[in-house]
Amino acid sequence: MAAVKIGIIKEGKVPIDRRVPLTPFQARQVKERFKDIELVVQSSDIRCFSDEDYQNEDIHVVDNVDDCDILLGVKEVPIPSLIEGKTYFFFSHTIKKQPYNQQLMRELLDKKIRMVDYETLTDQSGKRIIAFGRWAGIVGAYNGVLTYGNRYNLFHLRPAHECFDLEDLKTEYNKVKLPAIKIAITGGGRVAKGSIEVMHGMGIRKVSPAEYLTKEFDYPVFTQLNTRDYHVRKEGGEFSRHEFYKTPENYDSDFLKFAHATDLLIAAAYWDPHSPVLFKREDIVKSGFKINVIADITCDIEGSIPSTKQPSTIEDPIYDYNPSDDQVEAAFTDEGNITVMAVDNLPCELPRDASESFGNELLNNVLPELLGDDSKDVIKRATITEGGDLTDRYEYLRDYAEGKEA
Repeated sequence: MAAVKIGIIKEGKVPIDRRVPLTPFQARQVKERFKDIELVVQSSDIRCFSDEDYQNEDIHVVDNVDDCDILLGVKEVPIPSLIEGKTYFFFSHTIKKQPYNQQLMRELLDKKIRMVDYETLTDQSGKRIIAFGRWAGIVGAYNGVLTYGNRYNLFHLRPAHECFDLEDLKTEYNKVKLPAIKIAITGGGRVAKGSIEVMHGMGIRKVSPAEYLTKEFDYPVFTQLNTRDYHVRKEGGEFSRHEFYKTPENYDSDFLKFAHATDLLIAAAYWDPHSPVLFKREDIVKSGFKINVIADITCDIEGSIPSTKQPSTIEDPIYDYNPSDDQVEAAFTDEGNITVMAVDNLPCELPRDASESFGNELLNNVLPELLGDDSKDVIKRATITEGGDLTDRYEYLRDYAEGKEA
C-alpha cells in the first residue's frame, strides 16, 4: 500500500498568520512515530519557523503540494488555493454560519473536499482536544492591560508580537503598575485560564464574584465569572448548567451588576448566538455603567458585546466605540467612549509558543486517530464535508452552504 502523504501548507490568508500546525521538531516526530506516512512542508517566507529549520530536521521542503493526500494548515485556505478532492485540516470558521465564509463552504462542497475542522475535534464527552485557546487568553489579557495602561498613560508595554516568546513577554509584567481597578474575566475554559495566568503573573489578586460586587480594595483585583454568575432563568428558579447549554434562550443576562463595578472587561467565554448578550448599547449610556476598556478575546462581531463592531488587527489593535451614535472612532478619542481590543488572531502574536502547544495536541490527540482506525470517531465527528456533501452531523448548515441563508 502506498504511503499516505501529508503536506504542511503555506498560510495564505491576509493578514498573514505565522503559526504552524507542526513545528520542525514535531514534524520529525511524526515521521518517526508513523512509519507509513511521508511528510513535506510547502515553502513559506512568513512562518515563525524557516524552511531551513524544517530541512535541519530532515523534512523535505517543496513548492507544490498537489500530490499530497492530507493538507494541514491553520487559518482558512484562500479559495483559489483549494485543491480538489483533498483532505484538509484548518479552522474553517463556518460552523456558526459565518457570512464571510459562506463562499468557502460552497467551494469545499464543489471541490469535493474532505474538510476536518480543528474547532470540531472533540473527545467522546464533547471536550475539544486541540486548540489555541490558552494562547488567545494569554495574549488577550496582556493586550487588555496594555490598552488600559495606554488609555490612562500609566505605563507602556511592548506589544506581544514584538516579544520573542512567552518568557520574553513575562519580562514586561513588572512594568505594570495598576491603580485599584477591578477586572472581570468571563469564562472557564482554556481562554479564561490563559487570561488568569497573566493576572497571576502580574501579581493581580483574585477575589470571588461576591467580594467583587460588595467590597472595595486599595489594590487591583480580578474575578472570574462563570456562566451561572451572570445568567438567570427567565421564569425564576435555580440556574442549571445543563439546561443553559441545551436551551440558552430560557435565560436572561444578569451581567449589568458586574458592569457597574468593572473597569476592564476581558471577554473570554464562548458565546452561542442563541444565548443572551452580555449587555446592550442602551445599557452603556445609562448611569452606573463603568466599563471603559474591553479586551474582547471572543471577537464575535455584533455578538454578545455591542461595542465589538469590527475585528482589529495586530498592527492596529484598538479602537474606540462611541455608544451615543453606535460608531467606531479612533482610539482614545473621547473619555465617554469604550476602548476596544478585538484582535481576532491573538495566538499569532506568540506564534512559536502557540504552534508548539498546538502541535503537541495534534501529534498526540489527532494524528493517531487520523492515521489509525478512528475507533473513537474523533475524525468522523469533526468532518464537515466529504465527497461533495455535508456529513450528517453538519446537515444544519445546508441552507447556509447552498446560499439560502446568510
